[in-house]
Amino acid sequence: MVNKKDITGIVLAGGKSSRMGSDKGLLRVNGKMFVEHVIDAMKPLVNDFIIVSNNTEYDQFEYERVEDDIKDSGPLAGLYSGLKHSNSEYNLVLSCDIPMIKTEILKKLIEADYENYEVTQIESNNKTMPLIAIYKKQCMHKCLELLQQGERRLRVAVNQLKTKTISIDSELDPFVKNVNTKEDLKTINHAIEH
Repeated sequence: MVNKKDITGIVLAGGKSSRMGSDKGLLRVNGKMFVEHVIDAMKPLVNDFIIVSNNTEYDQFEYERVEDDIKDSGPLAGLYSGLKHSNSEYNLVLSCDIPMIKTEILKKLIEADYENYEVTQIESNNKTMPLIAIYKKQCMHKCLELLQQGERRLRVAVNQLKTKTISIDSELDPFVKNVNTKEDLKTINHAIEH
């Protein structure tokens, strides 16, 4: 297992959320912003953080913030920018819209033999989650190549890289759920209150 000081945490907070109507990472659940929940879950496992966002509001967290090198090209561009600015070979990459995420789920990635793969990702409910994953820095070359071809889907990149997928137990599924709509946010707030 690689030492934690050799892993950078990258949070993709770039999205203009059309469905939510505001920057998802700055929404609050349980008294904390989404992005804070995500960072807290990653903290025990990484040494350093990069937040990929063009929004200066993320500067309040006092971590390095980098802007998308290639504008308006979705998570693939966000991943590329994060990897490009990272100083470590291994990078734990999460989207900012999974506020229920737990360290124990991320540990499953860290405990896998991720050193033998370019991408090690979580699978929940038979759905792969390329934004709860460890990426080797070298993946940025494939990201850039695809972006230059006009490709914006992260899954296309993951499918072309040497990837390992780790399924999580079904009782952990709720903790990896993306919050995409106001309805989703209500559901999560409701679950926390009860």
